[in-house]
Amino acid sequence: MSSGLTAVKGIKVGVASNPEAATGVTVILAEDGMRAAVEVRGSAPGTRETDLLKPGQLVSEIQALVLAGGSAFGLDAASGVVRYLEEQNCGFAVAPYCVPIVSSAVLFDLFIGDGAIRPDAEMGYQACLAAGNGPVPEGSVGAGTGATVGKLYGTAGAIKTGQGSAVRRKGDLIVAALVVVNAFGDIYNTDGTLLAGPRNPQSGRMEKTIELMLDQEAQGFPGNTTLGVVATNANFEGAALEKICRMGHDGLARSIWPVHTMWDGDTIFAVSKGAIAADLNLVSLMAAEAVAEAVRRSAHTAKSLGGVPALSDLHIK
Repeated sequence: MSSGLTAVKGIKVGVASNPEAATGVTVILAEDGMRAAVEVRGSAPGTRETDLLKPGQLVSEIQALVLAGGSAFGLDAASGVVRYLEEQNCGFAVAPYCVPIVSSAVLFDLFIGDGAIRPDAEMGYQACLAAGNGPVPEGSVGAGTGATVGKLYGTAGAIKTGQGSAVRRKGDLIVAALVVVNAFGDIYNTDGTLLAGPRNPQSGRMEKTIELMLDQEAQGFPGNTTLGVVATNANFEGAALEKICRMGHDGLARSIWPVHTMWDGDTIFAVSKGAIAADLNLVSLMAAEAVAEAVRRSAHTAKSLGGVPALSDLHIK
């Protein structure tokens, strides 16, 4: 049974992972096109082909979204996705050519694994070959392979996270989210308790970043960013999808704190693939709920990697 983004008919998800290097690529495909928007709230983003997603541009649909590790180097993965789509003759028609429209965002994962190995065009191409409409891969896979959170003490004190997925339904209406969590801040449970935060170098116990920053004047740590995609089968475009992006960021704020810092490049995409008439407020609220759940699942489904422990190995549920 489909889960997450693939619950929306016409959307496929594929991953390519390199556990040894602790990096990877996640691709969201809709070869025949999907309407899309984006909003960046973090102050250290790495993106490609996002200006096309603003309302009023010539191109109204894209064929793929690419999320990748590797910091700015990882933007190269989108080139492999473009190559794959060109081979399928998918894209925006320009005279005799068909130009694939592929938007991308990256996160920083160079501090664990082998930072000299980054996602490239071949890895992006392989993620396309792996794409399908089955259950969305979760945990330390794809763009989430090298993801971590709670980095106030640096990577050595972090908690391993990865890629999480969630879906909300109301009748025929579907709103789903995929989130790759590589935040400077911490992840919180629905009741406000700490789920994943920095581990004290002496005690090994998890602490709250906000308390450390307020009480000890602790400084930030570079190399973060949370990336997300919200998908719905409701019929929206342009400004409406931008609103869904904003509410998706509210989902981040409900589950990650601190969020949208100077050390993060937090980016949320929203895509519409369907013709169902739906209330924008309802879809936006469902988006925030799905994003928050996907964030928490990124911690619960992750596996330890590169010396960074996951919750499952710390015996924390």
